[in-house]
Amino acid sequence: MVKRIVIFASGSGSNAANIIQHFESNDQVQVVGICCNNSNAGVLNIAARNGVASHVFNKSELETTDVVDEILIKASPDLIVLAGFLLKFPNRLVHRYDGQVINLHPSLLPKFGGKGMYGTHVHKAVLQAGELESGITVHFVNDEYDDGAIIAQFSCELVDEETPASLQLKIKALEEMHFPTTVEKVLFKEFAH
Repeated sequence: MVKRIVIFASGSGSNAANIIQHFESNDQVQVVGICCNNSNAGVLNIAARNGVASHVFNKSELETTDVVDEILIKASPDLIVLAGFLLKFPNRLVHRYDGQVINLHPSLLPKFGGKGMYGTHVHKAVLQAGELESGITVHFVNDEYDDGAIIAQFSCELVDEETPASLQLKIKALEEMHFPTTVEKVLFKEFAH
């Protein structure tokens, strides 16, 4: 039985591309959809180039209608991956897909998580706090921002002359190296909720 992944993203889609590429030659896994809240996002081009169905919706449709619910019912995912998705995943969907929704966060949670903590906002906060390391966290999604059970964390050391831009490059490297393999482990139940 083929395992099915749906990815939610809001931006360029670099992590979506890495996941698609990781599973490209794996006949046991298929990325069956990319869902996006930004009609100008680069992730939609990645979906088109890779023959993956894409779906665009706005915040209101996500929060108050069945648009996204119907997309997910049709896609029948084994795993929903939030990869740079900037909206809060609705509680009704968190509960419907309990243990099947994971998120990538660009810090070592529980530090520097929560509403408004994404992208360079996180990197600036890490540096302003004088942290000696940062990293990425993959976690299950629950009703709160960045609060679900941690699946895996990967870290990098910070140097004195670190900038938000240089830290972002280190975080991107960690994401590229570890996120697709972590997704695979969750998909095949090597990490249980």
